[in-house]
Amino acid sequence: MRKALRWLLALAVLIGTMSTAGAATAAARPEATNTTTSNGDTDILDRLLAVKGMSLIEEKPYPGYRFFVLNYTQPIDHRHPSEGTFQQRITVLHKGVDRPTVFYTGGYNVSTNPSRREPTQIVDGNQVSMEYRFFTPSRPAPADWSKLDIWQAASDQHRIFQALKPLYPHNWIATGGSKGGMTATYYERFYPRDMDGVVAYVAPNDVVNDEDSAYDRFFTTVGTKECRDRLDAVQREALVRREPLERKYAQYAAGNGYTFTTIGGLDKAYEAVVLDYVWGFWQYSLLKDCDTVPADARNATDQQIWDSVDTISGFSAYTDQGLETYTPYYYQAGTQLGAPTVHFPYIEKKLIRYGYQPPRNFVPRSIPMRFQPNAMRDVDTWVRHHAHHMLFVYGQNDPWGSERFRLGHGARDSYVFTAPGMNHGANVAGLVADEKALATARILTWAGVASPAVASDPSAAKPLARHDAKLDVRDVEREPALRP
Repeated sequence: MRKALRWLLALAVLIGTMSTAGAATAAARPEATNTTTSNGDTDILDRLLAVKGMSLIEEKPYPGYRFFVLNYTQPIDHRHPSEGTFQQRITVLHKGVDRPTVFYTGGYNVSTNPSRREPTQIVDGNQVSMEYRFFTPSRPAPADWSKLDIWQAASDQHRIFQALKPLYPHNWIATGGSKGGMTATYYERFYPRDMDGVVAYVAPNDVVNDEDSAYDRFFTTVGTKECRDRLDAVQREALVRREPLERKYAQYAAGNGYTFTTIGGLDKAYEAVVLDYVWGFWQYSLLKDCDTVPADARNATDQQIWDSVDTISGFSAYTDQGLETYTPYYYQAGTQLGAPTVHFPYIEKKLIRYGYQPPRNFVPRSIPMRFQPNAMRDVDTWVRHHAHHMLFVYGQNDPWGSERFRLGHGARDSYVFTAPGMNHGANVAGLVADEKALATARILTWAGVASPAVASDPSAAKPLARHDAKLDVRDVEREPALRP
């Protein structure tokens, strides 16, 4: 493995030397925020608001940056732009027009507070963040759900890029975590000439929706047997004690005004929460967190079982109120993205009434859905044969990495790395040293800011911006229940 990595590092030197000849000046520029254009005449906010369809929601101050929350007018249907528009929320973390730009989406709602994703810190650049279409408030009214698909969302990004590229003329890199990593990949598939690189974190790749045995294999080997046994026992015990815990659930729901119309009843919601328990632990926790799981589930109190399941899975997740925000995700899972199915050999069949429920159960019946099996196959084939300047980062203990993107012979200057012991928050910083250096060097090179030192020795690659505890989000991008 290390020989292979040394070969890759040497290859990176050759590639990087060609593409970074003019980058030293950019990398050495001062950190001072540049709020004017390259000719120095116009404030960046004026330039942003001069973009047709762009409007300001608010500006929030942050030292060394300017941060804008904006609306951008998008067509509901990019194939037929005359058929109506909607307002899509985006944010701009402005460093300077002389810096590269990172285009980020989490695949869900966009945060309206300043934050900087890992590639943005690495390249010391600007960051444009996009709210995914149909997540409120970026939803057409009335909502034509047939216009929520991966091509339409990629076209949203393409239009934003076209609008902002004249303001930020240097290199652009797309990034995102989980569903956002999927989104960055789909964008590259449909608009491969827009970005200079893609960094996709923990991006699931469910090519064949009905073939999910990789997940079953994952859960038989992840972590340690002691930890797996603890989790399995709590999950099983929650089903054994279904009657008393469902009474508690009913009281909990009544006290919080929760209802269960979409999923079809409290019993279905209860089982869905319980069956998410083991998956949820490995997605968001680390092996050391096994100490928080009841060691003797059979003799634990009802409250201890409830508290453990609620902490990891969340009993509000499958209520109408918990599902409503995520209707766009479940719609996409049931029409294009696919959804995992996991089996539970350590739980008696009589204790499981529904199993992993399909996305159709989590979307109001008034919204029609039809699965398109070719959507993910197309993307997977494209990545295998055409990936260029793409980096995929996965966590060793993250269940979503069981079905992942892989590279074929047609891929060029692209990589798939796994961070040891990490969960759904895996990142470049968590990779082993050689891979971390190579990944950082490639990101700097793709962004056009790799120094001559990095071009000659990728092991010298480090983030160009200092770590900022408030700005640099390193926590897992957490979504309730079984969602990437």
